[in-house]
Amino acid sequence: MAFSMLQLFLLGALGPRLVRELGVSATVLGLTTTIGFGTAAALSPVGGRVVDRIGPRRSLVVLLLVSAAALALIGAAPGPGFLLAAVALGGLPQALANPATNKAILAAVPPGRRGPVTGMKQSGVQLGAFAAGLPLAALAGGIGWRGAVWTAAATAALAALWAHRALPADPPAKAAPPRSSLVPRGAIAWLTVFSLFLGCGIASVNTYVALFGAQELGLGPNAAAGLVAVLGVAGIAGRVGWSKAARPGRAEWLPGGLAGGAVLAAGLLAAAPYAAPLVWVAAVAVGVFAVSGNAVSMVLVMQRAAPGRAGQDSALVAAGFFAGFALGPPLFGPLAQAGRYGPGWLLVAAEFAAAGAVALTWAVRERRLPATEAAA
Repeated sequence: MAFSMLQLFLLGALGPRLVRELGVSATVLGLTTTIGFGTAAALSPVGGRVVDRIGPRRSLVVLLLVSAAALALIGAAPGPGFLLAAVALGGLPQALANPATNKAILAAVPPGRRGPVTGMKQSGVQLGAFAAGLPLAALAGGIGWRGAVWTAAATAALAALWAHRALPADPPAKAAPPRSSLVPRGAIAWLTVFSLFLGCGIASVNTYVALFGAQELGLGPNAAAGLVAVLGVAGIAGRVGWSKAARPGRAEWLPGGLAGGAVLAAGLLAAAPYAAPLVWVAAVAVGVFAVSGNAVSMVLVMQRAAPGRAGQDSALVAAGFFAGFALGPPLFGPLAQAGRYGPGWLLVAAEFAAAGAVALTWAVRERRLPATEAAA
């Protein structure tokens, strides 16, 4: 999971260096996220079918090898156009990550432990944020941003070798399953829409918080990248803790509550120019609340996935999340380009509020359904 989205966090953490050394504008920096996650959103439904067919180990090896290739190409980019093409390649690992890891958990983990294990699994994404914001950013200060990205690529290739040798073998590849609807239904549909709005807000924070710290708050490149690391550490703790709490009967209410906390976090970002230390509190809050919402939604997917469709249902919810990641930065980018970060963070707050409204509406509906069925 860490490698599936590492390119996103690296581009955000290294944003000030890319703007200065590669001639990337704030708008193009946002486009990297749009292209990467637009590709992931488009490929996710197909990726879920592929995972259901070939198994999680083969899928994870492919994920890691393609991640290594994408990172290597990002490190070699001579300009913005090549960079955007390399980022598009990185959309494939993102499309495979949740279906493959969720399928592995359903196969190997008893039902009572799936929530905590899912939280640990999802926290791998935030481990990638920490790695991008601290050790890799520090390495970039010594050997340059290209060397840091190539180091990440080599590590992904080694992880692919480990996965091939260490993970249990997959059963023989199955025949292609009958085509089913790619339109999410029921709980999966609600979680997809929730993930869309949540992804919009998180992507804007991931992409622009380091640039915001450097341009508006006067932080140096390493300190600005440290915001991404802090967000990552907080996200690890939040994803593990909230996923453990996501038991049936309680889990339905958590996404709405976490989105409410995310709205407050975005408000702290908007207030940071008037009290700079608030940006660190805001980074923690985004990790604990907004980032954790995606892990809880994946727990809910596994609780409610149709038999034999765990990969496909996971992919549909992930597609909503990735579509949000594709849409959020282009909306924020022009505001960042104009130096209007305050309205940008208020836009993020509105996106989180929309996610909360969707989640709470669904939770109320779910609570009423058993009573309606009992009355019938």
